[in-house]
Amino acid sequence: MNNRKFTQVGRSVPRVDGPAKVKGEAIYTGDMVLPGMAYGRIKRSPYAHALIKKIDYSKALALPGVLAVITGEEAPNKWGIVPQTANEVALAVGKVRFWGEGVAAVAALDEETAEAALELIEVEYEPLPVLLDPFESMRRAGEVRIHEDKPDNILHQAEQVFGDPDKAFAECTYVLEKEFRTSYVNHAFLEPHAALASYDVQSGKLQLWSSTQVPHYLHRQLSIVLEMPMSKIRVTVPAVGGGFGGKGEASSADFCAALLSRKIGRPVRVTFERSEVFATNKGRHPCYMKMKIGLDKDGYIQAVDFENTLDGGAYAGWGMVVMFYTASMIHLPYKVPNARARVRRVFTNKPTCGAMRGLGGVQPRFAMECLLDEMAEMIGISPYELKMKNAIESGYRSVSNLHVPHAEYKKCLQTAVEKSGYLEKHGKLPFGKGIGLAGGYYISGTAYTLYQAYKPHTTVLIRVDTEGGVTVHCAAADIGQGCNTVMAQMAAEALGVHYEDVHVVSGDTELGTFDLGSFASRLTYATGAAILEAAEEINQKLKEVAAGMVGCRADQLEIKDRRFTSIFEPRKTIEWEKVVDVYTNTVGTLTGIGHFSPPRLKGIDLTRGVRVQGANIGHSPTFGFSCQIWEVDVDLETGKIRAHKVTEAGDCGQPVNPMSVDGQVEGSIMFALGQALYEEMKLDADGRMLNPSLHDYKVPTAMELPEIDTTIVESYDPTAPFGVKESGEGPVQPTIPAIVNAIYDAIGVRFTELPITPEKVLRALKEKKEKEKV
Repeated sequence: MNNRKFTQVGRSVPRVDGPAKVKGEAIYTGDMVLPGMAYGRIKRSPYAHALIKKIDYSKALALPGVLAVITGEEAPNKWGIVPQTANEVALAVGKVRFWGEGVAAVAALDEETAEAALELIEVEYEPLPVLLDPFESMRRAGEVRIHEDKPDNILHQAEQVFGDPDKAFAECTYVLEKEFRTSYVNHAFLEPHAALASYDVQSGKLQLWSSTQVPHYLHRQLSIVLEMPMSKIRVTVPAVGGGFGGKGEASSADFCAALLSRKIGRPVRVTFERSEVFATNKGRHPCYMKMKIGLDKDGYIQAVDFENTLDGGAYAGWGMVVMFYTASMIHLPYKVPNARARVRRVFTNKPTCGAMRGLGGVQPRFAMECLLDEMAEMIGISPYELKMKNAIESGYRSVSNLHVPHAEYKKCLQTAVEKSGYLEKHGKLPFGKGIGLAGGYYISGTAYTLYQAYKPHTTVLIRVDTEGGVTVHCAAADIGQGCNTVMAQMAAEALGVHYEDVHVVSGDTELGTFDLGSFASRLTYATGAAILEAAEEINQKLKEVAAGMVGCRADQLEIKDRRFTSIFEPRKTIEWEKVVDVYTNTVGTLTGIGHFSPPRLKGIDLTRGVRVQGANIGHSPTFGFSCQIWEVDVDLETGKIRAHKVTEAGDCGQPVNPMSVDGQVEGSIMFALGQALYEEMKLDADGRMLNPSLHDYKVPTAMELPEIDTTIVESYDPTAPFGVKESGEGPVQPTIPAIVNAIYDAIGVRFTELPITPEKVLRALKEKKEKEKV
């Protein structure tokens, strides 16, 4: 489709769920009440690492109003978002591995009774040594094993080598190597995890309402843990109050609600407290990185060497995926002819890390963009010039075989630099004021699948009739990112009707057709491709009817603005509704079905990082890009950093809903600002979390909101449905390094550890002053 002819795609429209949320009418899982509903609560471990010697819940069960108590022994089957590394259980079995891990769950007539019952559950523990540092965990693996089947306390480790990095480094004019460390952060979404389960004893069917990003994967894990066929389970996603990756796996709330409901034969709802959200975490991995970059005499990148140790916490989660993503992120958005990555994910006695907005990209982007900034200074050119000369362009294929069909990254760099006045300000502002630049990218329509030889990643069914108009069925989960709105716009465009004519049924494994879930910026691309295929089937059938009604050939008709019109004889035209009426009165409801399976490029074995004949591995079908320039003020007396302006330019392909794109970019910016300057989960020596609340865990608020100037650069990917790319995770990538580079420009200190707190700034300024005296 030609983007210049779009009428529905490219419109800024309010999200379909917006009015209900603004009026407080949206129904979240925690709002739901069913007749006879009981309330579930989870007993959590006060130890970060201990054997469970005995659980006695007789006193809890005897408490009036208590209906049932369960322990991990009743559901020992292991589950996990990555089936090859599944090692979690609904409740701990035999051993706890992090502070706050669930050991028992209770269902009662009211929340107060459920809470009281938890206090009556007696658990006898045998404490074990607590390992909170990944390097200590590896060092002491011989004496302290977190998982019995992992004698080295490592989930997985691998090396990828492309080209000849050692030879390339030996020939480089400029080489720089540094270590970087990122912090332990949580998503801090507003709505906590919640699940409501209703098991019907007569039919043996279970319905679960859950605040989840991945209804399909939750569906699958419930089947494993409960030992029930998927056909007997239905997962429905009500309104979701944010996820950002933290709801990209099943949670113990889901399993405990389902197990308790099946045990007592009545609905059970489990809603987490904020402390439980922190205790179960699944946030961004703290990374200990070492990166080396080599440039030739003209400033072109010749080699990158990357080492990364990921602190994964107690269980596997998304760890395997995140680990490999960090390795792959060093290949773009710059041309890197030789690359090596050594990565490993280590178990510790912390709440598990998982997927978080921009998973796998934020940490290596921090290292790479800061290192390139410093190298630009080494060779005496601006960071902008260095990054422009190394930036990729459309058609680029990396040494690791990543193919980039379309890129406007250079345009992003140019636009942000021109709008911000970066070249006029960089290195020229008064001491304490600085400006910094960084770029980034992210996958779009990800081709990664957690199951080999998997079914199409997305299926869309479009129904057209005189009863409901146009209805799009897809089990995609709208978690606040606006996919329901985007699907309606794309369907309207493909069918030649108006956005307002389209209804979307999503987030339900029974009513919606298959979708993998909301993660890795896949939905707009995936559903767009499937919608085009489904719409083509419908359009062809309607054109045949319309052709007979107006007296022309079907292939001469175009559909636009709710009308069929002959492209050769414009007077031969008829309303879309009339054609639908004739078809449905003659044949019946009209349906079209479309599928999306991402491209499978042969030639790379990611586990070994080598080209292999016949290897078949998925690659992202396209990529989005972003450049950000931040301006900061550093208070020299207090060390406080005030980020007062950010200029962003992004390549999201053809924006489906420009207003929504702006919102995604602004949300990404604030999201990453928190990790740069404020956010870090703190644990004591015993593994107990010290700040498991939004009072003590500091996130940026409206008071810290900088002026945000965003630009959607002109872009259209001809290989993508409607020319689209992602817009919600690429803009997370440049934020941290751009802020760090701006701080250096302000005070001449380069920070390599996050978050950059006022205390760290004052200490660095003091050290800088002492060095200058010497």
